[in-house]
Formats: sequence, C-alpha cells, structure tokens
Amino acid sequence: MQQLLIHAIEVFFRLLYFLIFIRILLSWLPGLNQSAVGHLLYQLTEPILGPVRQMVDRSPIGGGMMLDFSPIIALFLMNIVEVILTSAVMTIF
Repeated sequence: MQQLLIHAIEVFFRLLYFLIFIRILLSWLPGLNQSAVGHLLYQLTEPILGPVRQMVDRSPIGGGMMLDFSPIIALFLMNIVEVILTSAVMTIF
C-alpha cells in the first residue's frame, strides 16, 4: 500500500511538472496559447500558477516584473510538497 501511494504521488507530480514545462514552452510560441491544447494546459495549470503569481506580484521583489517567475517558484514549491507527502506516507504506513 505504501509503495502504491508513493508511486501515485510521484506520477501526479511528474505530470504536473510536465504540464507546467509544456505551458512555459507554449508561452514562447505566439498563437499556440490560443489553441485547444493551450487552453487545456491553462485550465490544468492555472490553479497552481495563479496563486503563486499573485504572491510574487504582491512581494516587494516581484511587483512590476516583466518576466513571470511563477512557474519556477511553483515547481520549487511542488517539489517541497511532494517530499512532504511522500514522507508522510512513509511515516503513516
């Protein structure tokens, strides 16, 4: 049971990492963000990137920046959450 949960957590986060990375790549290609794939990626990743972007925009460092560092920060935070969840599963089971 423990290994199954750990594997599920790893797959979930790898999928999210992949989706965010693809969204970053699509942001460099005008027009693809407006495609069906672009809209789907937006819907899947914005619940993670939106709150991070708001935190960065409100910070004294991030306010008014032209570059969006929220994907990098989100990936970092997701990695921390993945480690915490994996550790919790290992402790509980």
